[in-house]
Amino acid sequence: MPKVHLPLFENGFTYINPSIAYEKRDGTITYFNGMMPVFTHDESDLSTFRMITSQFYINGHLTQSEICKSFAIPAVTVKRAVKKYREEGVASFYQPRKTRTGGTILTPEILDKAQALLDQEKEVTEIAKILGIKRNTLSKALLDKRLYQSKKKISKH
Repeated sequence: MPKVHLPLFENGFTYINPSIAYEKRDGTITYFNGMMPVFTHDESDLSTFRMITSQFYINGHLTQSEICKSFAIPAVTVKRAVKKYREEGVASFYQPRKTRTGGTILTPEILDKAQALLDQEKEVTEIAKILGIKRNTLSKALLDKRLYQSKKKISKH
């Protein structure tokens, strides 16, 4: 699972570039263009941080590298936020995460059938075709020990 990189906000007034700066005071972050405050959010509000930094980038006020350096976050984090902003807009930062709606593929019945076929020493690829599922799905079940494969006899030629 990907690790969330939180932005690091220094105390006091910090310049990101010559025209954009931020100030951290009492758990609140305020962004300035010159000396004029332009946006405020709570220090722990990651969604709003991603939204406003993406907006600054898209509007040409900051570069992605300035955002990365100023807040000690990886470039890929900034790129994902910018892509999300461009494709889905501001509201996308505040929507619940999308999760799978379908049920699990390896139901108890499928696991039982797969284990029975494994016990008959059938190949994973063949079992996947028989059950109509991906070979990779079975391989993952073997790796996390939901399924067990018997040791095959080594034939001598």
